[in-house]
Amino acid sequence: MSDTARYELQRFRQFLQQLEDGSLSPHGFSDSARSQEALLAALPARYGEVLLGLLDRLETGALFTEESCSFSHKDLHDNLQLWADKAGQQLQSEG
Repeated sequence: MSDTARYELQRFRQFLQQLEDGSLSPHGFSDSARSQEALLAALPARYGEVLLGLLDRLETGALFTEESCSFSHKDLHDNLQLWADKAGQQLQSEG
């Protein structure tokens, strides 16, 4: 795994923590996550596709202030954490 990709994955996890504790807005998180170009380039294309889908859902979900029957902020945060875990495993297996 390249040092830059490793660093960007660490930053992604920090951004996710900030999103969860409310110190980073959903749109701020999305912008920050999208800017992790070395990380996304180091992963297979499907990882980028999945992440972009999650970020789109996050931005759309920012319109909802509470949980709804069709949207769960917690589930989305859990899925973003799972993405980060799998991305870390993928990078580790490659390098």
